[in-house]
Amino acid sequence: MKKLLLASVAASGLAFAAAPAHADIDLELGGYFKGYGVYVSQDESAGNSVNNFDIVRDTELHVGGETTLDNGLTVGAHVEFKVDGEDGSAGNDESYAYFSGNWGRVNFGNEDGAGYLLQVAAPSADSNLDGIRQYVQPFNYGIMGTPAGLTTAVTAGGLDYDMDIAGKTDKITYLSPIFSGFQVGLSYSPDTDAANDLEGVGVDGVANTYDETYEVAARYEGQFQNVGVIVGAGFAQSNLGSNSNTASNPTDDRTAWNVGLDLNFGAFGLGAIYMEDDHGETYVSATSTIDDEKTFVVGGDYTTGPFKLGLSYMNVNNTANVQDLDTDRYTGGVTYEYGPGMTFRGSISYVDHENAAGTDFNGTAILLGTQVNF
Repeated sequence: MKKLLLASVAASGLAFAAAPAHADIDLELGGYFKGYGVYVSQDESAGNSVNNFDIVRDTELHVGGETTLDNGLTVGAHVEFKVDGEDGSAGNDESYAYFSGNWGRVNFGNEDGAGYLLQVAAPSADSNLDGIRQYVQPFNYGIMGTPAGLTTAVTAGGLDYDMDIAGKTDKITYLSPIFSGFQVGLSYSPDTDAANDLEGVGVDGVANTYDETYEVAARYEGQFQNVGVIVGAGFAQSNLGSNSNTASNPTDDRTAWNVGLDLNFGAFGLGAIYMEDDHGETYVSATSTIDDEKTFVVGGDYTTGPFKLGLSYMNVNNTANVQDLDTDRYTGGVTYEYGPGMTFRGSISYVDHENAAGTDFNGTAILLGTQVNF
């Protein structure tokens, strides 16, 4: 009888422990709309003609929740959805949980890694167009057909310099607390070419695909004699499962690294970044591979009241992992803040791609639009 009573008490205790505890969670709903009217003059292929005027946009919806426990641990989850679906990209963009405290922060799930989260960006004319990550693309590269590597890369990820060789595959990221302006970060992606979650865990050693990816990055923000300084660097490596030594496939682990510096002198900003990405030493022949993609960006801006004027220049060698394809882009623009989280943006951008194969491409675009964060 005594054993039965004890068992009953234990069962009741387990049932009580299993009952869900409803924490005081702060829910968030937000996102953004970035929309532009665009005038474009660009090279065209025979029999094809682009619209000189069109509309381009990018829209996302963000949902999240966060609570801080009595022990000081902050727990939250964040989900981002791409809304615009004309290009087939609508759907989940990010979904991860995070845990933070005075020891730092851990992200767990589908999110950018430390290489991007701590990356330094150069000043830009319009960060949606010429920033660290491109959100709107005015030029139609598909109409040219070649070089195919450029068309595929720009339409999929933009002409930018974000440090994201693992993309937003599932990963674990640790970001340290900030000590005297310094912060470091580490990321581990167990399967860079991850399959659908319902297909089970990934498979190691698959030819021409990458297994795990490691990232490490560091960043410093401070001020010296009235000059604001932001400096950072990052390194990432994706380990190749195996290679088949056939054209357009990687032959080695993929590595990328970047350094960046941003200086602020009162209303003026000036910065530059440099990045290299070997794309896994892509196979060309038994004796050669494609040279590393090398990206250099420099930019400057000036802020007066609600206005910000900006200029930027980008140079990329072996753009999009296409041998001897060199790119230059010049962009100038102005941003006007007409309300909290709301800006009007105008810019003009000229891009020039020169290819040893003779498939050159150049174009000029004028963009006028708005960004609304909600």
